[in-house]
Order: sequence, then C-alpha cells, then structure tokens
Amino acid sequence: MLVKLRYKILGAIVVLVGAGVLALALAMSYTAPCGAAAPLPAGSTPMKGIVHRCYGSPDVIRYEDIAKPAPADDEVLVRVHAASVNPLDWHYVEGTPYLVRIDAGFGKPENPRLGVDFAGTVEAVGRNVKRFKPGDEVFGARTGAFAEYVTVREERAITLKPGNVTFEQAASVPIAALTALQAVRDKAHVKAGQKVLINGASGGVGTFAVQIAKSLGAEVTGVCSTRNLELVRSLGADHVIDYTREDFTKAAERYDVIIDTVGTHSVPDYRRVLTPAGQYVMIGSATIGRWFGWLEIPVEAWILSPFMSQKFGMMLAELNKEDLAVLGDLMQSGKVTPSIDRTYKLRDTAEALRYLEKGHARGKVVLTVE
Repeated sequence: MLVKLRYKILGAIVVLVGAGVLALALAMSYTAPCGAAAPLPAGSTPMKGIVHRCYGSPDVIRYEDIAKPAPADDEVLVRVHAASVNPLDWHYVEGTPYLVRIDAGFGKPENPRLGVDFAGTVEAVGRNVKRFKPGDEVFGARTGAFAEYVTVREERAITLKPGNVTFEQAASVPIAALTALQAVRDKAHVKAGQKVLINGASGGVGTFAVQIAKSLGAEVTGVCSTRNLELVRSLGADHVIDYTREDFTKAAERYDVIIDTVGTHSVPDYRRVLTPAGQYVMIGSATIGRWFGWLEIPVEAWILSPFMSQKFGMMLAELNKEDLAVLGDLMQSGKVTPSIDRTYKLRDTAEALRYLEKGHARGKVVLTVE
C-alpha cells in the first residue's frame, strides 16, 4: 500500500510539473494583437518616439507622438541626437527567443518604448545631479532611447562624450562596445602577447572586440566574409580569415582566446583550435530560434566540461558608467574608433531593424534624430 501511495504521489507531482511547464510555455509563446495608441496624459508635452505595442516583425513599429519625460531629482534629461540599433532591439520587437518575454512581458510588451543606445546633449538636470549640467554632450544606455528625449539616472550608464567623436559614433558604442570590453578584458582576461581570434569580426561587437584586444597587446585574428576583409584589417587585426574560403577550425593555428559573436561551429571544433588552457567566450549566435537555439553551445560545453581543460563560457554585458568612461578614454586616445555601416532617420527605424536582422551589417547601424 505504501509503495502504491508513493507512486501515486510521484505521478501527481509529474503531472503538476508538466502542467506548469506547459502553461508557462503557452504564456511565453502567446502573442496578443496590437493595441491602439493611448491618449497622451493631460498636460504632457509631446515628442516623437518609436513604440511597439505587440510582438512581431518590424512592421509593428510605430513612429508617433509620445509624452516627453521630465527628469526626477537624480536624473538627466538628454536631447537625443543619435541612437543605434542592436540585435537586442529586434529580439524585443519580435519577442523571440521566447525567453525575452520573461523580461519584456507575456503576450505584449509591458513597455512599448524601444531602443537603448543614445548620444545627445543634456537639456536639464534634477536638483540632486552633480556630474552633469545643461549643454554637456553625453552618451549612454537607457530603455526608450529611440526618441527625441530620454531621461537617465545620473549614477546609471551615462558619461561625457569625447570631443573627437561624433554623436553618431558615440551612440554606436554602449551595448556593442561594453559587450566587447567586458568579454575581452573581464571574461577572457586577454593579456599582451596572447593570440586572440574574433569570430564575426566585422559586426557591431566584433569591430570593437578587434580594437580592444589590440589595445591590450594581443595578436588578433579576425574572421569575416570576403567583402569585410579590408575593414577588419583597417581596425588593426594582424591576420584576417575569409570564412567563405577557409574554415579556421580545420587550420593548424592555435589560439589562447576565441571571442565568438556568431556561434557558427560546435564545441569540439572550437576546442581543436584552442590551446590546452585556452578560453572560449560566446557573446552572440547566428542560431537563435524561438526557444533555446542560442543555448546550444553553452549546454554542449557544460556537458563536456569535465572532459576538457579549456574553459567555455558565455556572457551578457553589464551597463555601467565606469566602463562607458573607459570606452570614452579609448576613443579619445584613438585606440578605438566606432565603425558605422549605415545611418537611418528615426522615423525609418523599422527599415534599420530589417537591415540589421539580415546579419550583414559592417559595424554599427545608427539612427539620427531630427
């Protein structure tokens, strides 16, 4: 009797867990229809901005009047001159992989505002703000950056723009360059003299990773397509590999570090070209899928980790003012120069995202705000 009771309890637990997983999967994958624009709050000042009130293709994006924000006591109001698009933006527009909906909202976005990277001029500051004043040229990261104005807390990801870069260049920096900096410096601990391979060297993150690894004294190899070879060389790469003609995982060269922005090979392939104590850092993948496709390499590495000496890991960038200031110094010194592929007007954000989603952007895609 006791054994039968245990099996019944176990069976009930399995059914409950299965039902819970199914309910969560249904909630995560459900897409609500697009809603109409809500009227602006009474007394608010309108500004132009980009919103999406449902998940879908870039067709769901709208350029319309939204309420201009006012800075709180600890905030800075920035007149945005330029912003840049990232894969993160179209993941949030599409709501895929479905895991992003845990943060963005089930069914529809909780916050319809779009964009993170921005550069502009401080228009007003809260009474407790000490680091900035009206007229300062700044760049940083804040949700809702695809708009004429954005407010940012003084202690968050915002810093002064170097005088030798344009607003468009500065706007291209936050997510991509912070990801590259933290991957190269903090995750991989790249040192002078090490051999570093950047897979996807001509993309938004890759162009910064090449320059940052070079600034640390590494010998850098960039992997890209034929049309981007000269671009990657111009960024300072010591060697370039055309992936359309050569598979670097089948060559004889060995690397101390691989920074991977595209995830085009398997863990055994990467292991083959890493030194015995080498390190692999995944910061992007061309295989996304609606559910867990981008986790394929990390899961494979976790399973194989007891049987290999190399280290495999993945990372997401932490947005902070300290590392933005480091990047500002690197730009001021000329060690890092943002590479911009195309610029679009803010009203053409949907078109900019369509271009980015094709996966062929050379460096960054930037929006200019009229």
